[in-house]
Amino acid sequence: MDKGRIENIRRRDGSLTPFTKGKIRHALYRAFFVNLQNKPESEAIADILTKKIVSLLKERFGDIPSVEEIQDLVEEILIREGFAQVAKSYILYRREHQDIREMKSWLGVRDDYKLPINTIQVLRKRYLRKDEEGKIIESPAQMFRRVAKAVAEAEKEYGSLSDVKRYEEEFFTMMDHLEFLPNSPTLMNAGTGMGQLSACFVLKVDDSMESIFGAVKNMALIHKSGGGTGFSFSHIRPKGDMVKSTKGIASGPVSFMEVFDTATGVIKQGGRRRGANMGILRVDHPDIQEFITAKDKEGRFENFNFSVAVTHDFMQAVKENCEYSLINPRSGKEVKRVYAREVLDLIFYMAWKTGDPGMIFLDTINKYNPTPELGPMEATNPCGELPLLPFESCNLGSLNLSRLVKGKKIDWDRLTQLTHTGVRFLDDVIDVNQYPLLEIEEMTKKNRKIGLGVMGFADLLFQLGVPYNSKTAVDLAEKIMKHITTEAWACSRKLAAERGTFAHFPRSIHALRNNPPVRNATVTSIAPTGTTSIIAGCSSGIEPVFALSFVRNVMDRTNLVEVNSIFERLAKERGLYSQLLMGRIARFGSIQKMEEVPEELRKIFVTAFDISSQCQLEIQAAFQKYTDNSVSKTINLPAEAGVEEVRKIYLEAYRLGCKGITVYRYGSRPNQVLSLPGQRKINLEEGPLYTSADAEYAGGCPTSQCNI
Repeated sequence: MDKGRIENIRRRDGSLTPFTKGKIRHALYRAFFVNLQNKPESEAIADILTKKIVSLLKERFGDIPSVEEIQDLVEEILIREGFAQVAKSYILYRREHQDIREMKSWLGVRDDYKLPINTIQVLRKRYLRKDEEGKIIESPAQMFRRVAKAVAEAEKEYGSLSDVKRYEEEFFTMMDHLEFLPNSPTLMNAGTGMGQLSACFVLKVDDSMESIFGAVKNMALIHKSGGGTGFSFSHIRPKGDMVKSTKGIASGPVSFMEVFDTATGVIKQGGRRRGANMGILRVDHPDIQEFITAKDKEGRFENFNFSVAVTHDFMQAVKENCEYSLINPRSGKEVKRVYAREVLDLIFYMAWKTGDPGMIFLDTINKYNPTPELGPMEATNPCGELPLLPFESCNLGSLNLSRLVKGKKIDWDRLTQLTHTGVRFLDDVIDVNQYPLLEIEEMTKKNRKIGLGVMGFADLLFQLGVPYNSKTAVDLAEKIMKHITTEAWACSRKLAAERGTFAHFPRSIHALRNNPPVRNATVTSIAPTGTTSIIAGCSSGIEPVFALSFVRNVMDRTNLVEVNSIFERLAKERGLYSQLLMGRIARFGSIQKMEEVPEELRKIFVTAFDISSQCQLEIQAAFQKYTDNSVSKTINLPAEAGVEEVRKIYLEAYRLGCKGITVYRYGSRPNQVLSLPGQRKINLEEGPLYTSADAEYAGGCPTSQCNI
């Protein structure tokens, strides 16, 4: 060992870390590049000054200099060598990061990963463990270790203790590298007393008081643990129907939904996650028009997303412009006939006006039902990516595609590895989970559905130089999801050989088709991700980014500018970066009208409102083609979009084979978490000065109902 060489430095918390001169060089390069906008010259000067600084460190500060002492020396050398302007940039950068460190310290979070302040705030609010006094008692890395350790405990049942440790490390590594994250309840509850790890549930609601209010109770238990719930209210008799036991008059499914909505509103889910529901009604229910218009009154059903369950017969009636039957679910008899196009037009109008209802294509969903012998699927989870049977739950996890680019190419080998580890992780979750109801535990373990999906798709395209609104992007979406699903099934087959098939395998389409034994009834699903993509530092799900630069409302009266990291890096490499430019982009959200940005970059870095609804739908359909469950994707529309645009989207989604469709027209709800300059909200107020977003908005549907 060279006795004259510095081996370690002292961090601000007093701990030691290995000394690397590369960090000094990088900081100097950044400071010079901001001022010179010349990469070779900045690198050359940084190399020279780094050598001078390193040669003085031991002489000045001994064997173990501190971070602050090194930074002070950098400032001194810059000024002494005549680079006063560069020194100013370095000092401002240093002060900015000092402010961020102080803010993180004030939040009480030890940051292992140098995460953005908004990410720390999200982790602090929702995910990191607290003591009885509300003080944070774990860091983000400790959270990942807690989750990995708890989930790997399932391996004891199938292997040796060495397997437990091996998979704990594999699980931790993919989370530690932000390559994979499970759904929020797993991050929040794994290794804690709560222990409920599933995100999505569907509950049964039959046509009786006992069933209805039993479902309200079950919903409350699930929401308390951090899960979301979906319901089909299609079995409840219509409004005005006879109640035989009391000789009274039925109030109908919409009135009972108010009970579910009110109950959700008073449950805070431990103060970490708001309640969320999906309410579904068949298009042939007599109360369908009341259901479609239920959100016309502002403030009603704020804890629900709505979807109409449509059938092939209904869509055929639309095509033929004829009537169809509304059926009383109690008696199975026709109540009346209405024109299909009139009902569909009402759906289009209300979706345009309020963002609800969406549609699920019931026959398409059940065409891919893996266990049809157990009954039809009639409902989905709150964001629509999981059609489930009554009392089923599902565990979700997402692969971060933005972390899988090497030299302008996708690292397919690492994607394969992560897919196999992710499937194993999610299958283990089923075994260590603490279920809120025995019926849910039984159905979940007998079908063992999991949903491995992706996030960071838009960021992946940025890195590859592929426009989101291109055929290349559509082809790539298909290729990626086909690869993931193929490898996920390969892992499920391997797990079946090790652990056995899911209990209902003999009653599944897999057995009917003489497929090889598998461990899980389903393996893939595309979730909206939301806060998990904020933790991972990537774009949400398969959504396009909503802005390249914007103002984030981190805490009350605290706003920070966020810039897409990929665009920021390229802008600096091209000599385009400046605070002024980032401010201008935040003013408009998009760069499409900025002639100072090269056309090739404008072509690649498109945002949600730069992309046509048709292009967004084609991406959704491409992912759906190779996804077992469903795909959560919101088609965002500008404020000026008309009802006809919504009509086109819904009909095209059905034609493309999607399992569901959701649109959101900017400003159509008052509780948006996204604000865009130049756009008007529903109350016709002028748009804000800058593109801005609330702390937990990551993309997609910009309302609190979707942002879960």
